[in-house]
Amino acid sequence: MTIFRCALLMLLSFGATQFLTAADAPPNIVMLISDDQTWTDYSFMGHPDIKTPHLDKLVARSAVFRRGYVPVALCRPSLATMITGLYPHQHGIIGNDPWKDSSKSPKQYNDECEQLISKLDKLDTAPELLAQKGYISHQSGKWWEGSFARGGFTHGMTRGFPERGGRHGDDGLDIGRKGMKAVTDFIHTAAAEKKPFFMWYAPFLPHTPHNPPAEILAKYTKEGRPEALAKYYAMCEWFDQTCGQLMDELEKEGVADNTVIFYVTDNGWIQRTPDMKLAAGWNSSFAPKSKQSPYDGGTRTPIMISWPGHIQPADRPELVSSIDLLPTMLAAAGIKASEKLPGVNLLPVVTNETELQRTEIFGESFAHDVADLDNVQETLLYRWVIQDKWKLLLTYDGKVNRYKSVHPRTDPRPQLFDLIADPLEEHNLAKDNPEVVARLAAKLDGWWKVTERKVVTTFE
Repeated sequence: MTIFRCALLMLLSFGATQFLTAADAPPNIVMLISDDQTWTDYSFMGHPDIKTPHLDKLVARSAVFRRGYVPVALCRPSLATMITGLYPHQHGIIGNDPWKDSSKSPKQYNDECEQLISKLDKLDTAPELLAQKGYISHQSGKWWEGSFARGGFTHGMTRGFPERGGRHGDDGLDIGRKGMKAVTDFIHTAAAEKKPFFMWYAPFLPHTPHNPPAEILAKYTKEGRPEALAKYYAMCEWFDQTCGQLMDELEKEGVADNTVIFYVTDNGWIQRTPDMKLAAGWNSSFAPKSKQSPYDGGTRTPIMISWPGHIQPADRPELVSSIDLLPTMLAAAGIKASEKLPGVNLLPVVTNETELQRTEIFGESFAHDVADLDNVQETLLYRWVIQDKWKLLLTYDGKVNRYKSVHPRTDPRPQLFDLIADPLEEHNLAKDNPEVVARLAAKLDGWWKVTERKVVTTFE
């Protein structure tokens, strides 16, 4: 009897130890971030030509939010939102570059570049927060905010400003285009050290230059299709191919089952083709209502979350935003998120424990160049809110330096769209639905009230 009791106690003790170890082991976290890719441009989103087989596999084991959004359609502020969990008007990195003109000396401009980067120094980033649980972290791909270490990453590729070529990623932009070694080496390092890891995989894909491998381009080249469009399609598949390589490495290393994978894009892109009728003066390689715009072509993205054994694969109907990613990551790692983070932890939603209580999402657009580093309203162009099928877009008179043709603001009146019936946002229904406009405008003011820029409130 004594022997039996001892054996039972040993078994129970061993079982409890194993349970605690498994429960306390935080999952690895991987962010897959495509660059300049419209929400329609995947095979799992129904594109008739673009093939994304590796992301299709991820979809099959993910909670998929097909109505996902980023709050701003410009890469630097969008990425800063992902890493801090804050809206651009909160973190202050609202544009890609400081305002540049002939009145500024090179030194003054460089000082302002540093000042813009320094905004991140005052904020908590995902790598810094996850380090509380022993995470090591790796940066690859696009990264604007100085060196990888400045963002709190323990490992990384980007040297960062002010080194030559350091504007938005330097060495980090080699990932994917020139192989995956830095990423795979880091996965091996983390596994060898038995450390949970956070990975920022933000390759310069399918971003220009559109120079895909010949064997991929051959799949999309056909008579009647503009070469520029074929190259863009091929770039989307090239990005997908690199994601497959990364996910295969997680499998080979035996860590895939304890890895949460998030997918999102930084902003949309619609390839300009010769047959497009464009406004006079348009000189960008992307079409209107995509990159840099507040329309769905610039802000909508599928968002996926995969965590084997924890998240039930499903198509989710909810409206979500990249603002929700950091709170969700922290929850997966067992870290309590600050109440200052405006996003929602989606884990209870994707595990069907609770319903999403929030009914609307918000966004904003600023000019590419920041006119006043201390006043975000100086270059404010738009605010928008989506609730159910409705999207309200308000236009502001913020200053624009470069890319004036991208922001014509020819119709400053409120714009209201039924996104279900009119996904291309071609029919402004504001005049016929003043009560909806008033309700959604009040939502916008409750989210972030603008006090210094002019907005047109009449429908005429």
